[in-house]
Amino acid sequence: MVFEITILGSSSATPTNNRHHTAQYLQIDDNYILIDCGEGTQSQLRRYDIKLNRIDHIFISHLHGDHYLGLVGLISSMHLNGRKDKLHIYGPVGLAEIITIQLKYSDTRLVYNIQFHEIETDKIYTILDNASITVETIPLNHRINCAGFLFKEKPKRRRIIKDKLPENFSLQNISKLKRGLDIVDEDGHLLYKNELYTLDPKKNRSYAYCSDTCYSDTVIERVHMVDILYHEATFLQDLKNRAIDTYHTTALEAGQIAQLAKVRKLIIGHFSSRYKDLTLLLNETKTAFENTELAIEGTKFIIEE
Repeated sequence: MVFEITILGSSSATPTNNRHHTAQYLQIDDNYILIDCGEGTQSQLRRYDIKLNRIDHIFISHLHGDHYLGLVGLISSMHLNGRKDKLHIYGPVGLAEIITIQLKYSDTRLVYNIQFHEIETDKIYTILDNASITVETIPLNHRINCAGFLFKEKPKRRRIIKDKLPENFSLQNISKLKRGLDIVDEDGHLLYKNELYTLDPKKNRSYAYCSDTCYSDTVIERVHMVDILYHEATFLQDLKNRAIDTYHTTALEAGQIAQLAKVRKLIIGHFSSRYKDLTLLLNETKTAFENTELAIEGTKFIIEE
């Protein structure tokens, strides 16, 4: 199963010549997800050969423009491309009104349906639960209502050792083995012991996305031991006071959060436009957490099973 994150944008409020506003594309098997949608997102999707109409869920962390102003353009392009499938959009109070009024005054009558899911940003709960994944909120501490998102695979079934199965082994019995059951006859006598015909399930992978926020103990609790954590790192530590004033995190703090949460890998992004050399931010973060990478546009991060 695929579990892959593609960085589309990594700049903070002001874009630069080579960094767009925040957006990420996440594929978990047959779930195609967009996380935040700053200006230029649909151009970035095309640049990295990602089909717009494949996206079925969009998660918007908060209503600062660098995280959602590309959304109405993307919605319109999906319309012009003849999209038929329903699009699910998750975001704070006000997002549905903003998008609806723009479509109203441009007299855009979509050929597909949008279902808005209004999220409570100060609450920890599940906002998506389907056959293969769950998505939960991560309350963040920003100047306006803001939430991160925790993407988790559901527990997987045991794996069949095909070479060990007898001929004409029934699908019903295969299903039982996958569920961890032994196969017994009508009298309860053991026919096939599960552990002899199956392997342990593959690991359940996880990804946590934390956009704009101050340093937060809540984040540490929510992202404990995730495979990959994306966390903003807008400023270097020498601008700690600026970070406090604007409700952002420094690179050092992002590393400290990752270290305390015992995550496997950290990706930092949402870089201030003042930084031309991002290795300064990377190096500072690594003083607290070594396994850190930059959110460079076009980079793919794969979580192996």
